Amino acid sequence: MSQPVVDMPAALRHLRRVPGPMKALIRRHGAPPLSKTRNSFASLGRAIVSQQLSGKAADTIYGRFLALYPRRRFPRPDELLATPIETLRGAGLSRAKASSLHDLAAKFQDGTVIPRRFVHMDEDGLRAMLTQVKGIGPWSVDMFLIFGLMRPDVLPVGDLGVRKGVQAYFGTEALPDAEEMTALSEGWRPYRSVASWYMWRVVEEGLP
Repeated sequence: MSQPVVDMPAALRHLRRVPGPMKALIRRHGAPPLSKTRNSFASLGRAIVSQQLSGKAADTIYGRFLALYPRRRFPRPDELLATPIETLRGAGLSRAKASSLHDLAAKFQDGTVIPRRFVHMDEDGLRAMLTQVKGIGPWSVDMFLIFGLMRPDVLPVGDLGVRKGVQAYFGTEALPDAEEMTALSEGWRPYRSVASWYMWRVVEEGLP
């Protein structure tokens, strides 16, 4: 049985009804530009590249990485494995991220990671499979679940931007931890993935 993906009209209807400034955020920013990936290998690779970087810095380094390959197309696993670590580092990747990309490619090739199963796997199963890859932790899995698979109810409690957004949105004195974020976001269920996208917008512009 396939797992659900975001029903955007239903998500926006639900979130407009929750207390707070969510309705204004939706009016100002429109619907999140989420789309299901056709290339899970590329989506996971981009998540590795983007770790611990601002959006602008991540986009710059990702562009340099793509420039290593014909037509700036994300490489196949065998092409990535054939790219020396030092070449990847020359594009701006750290040694750890370059090594993680190689490990991702190897695990796609050896069957440790089986993308055709993703659509049927629940989040716990996906986390167990994907975190076998060196350098893929909870944050990378959350980003893939939201931006790669469009799972509807993911709350990335380890993302600093979402934490800051929740802090501003709810007016908490300190950055909320995972437990507090889960409690505060209860009204957003079952569309916390969509609500999380608006928390990044809160950080960009300040609380409406």
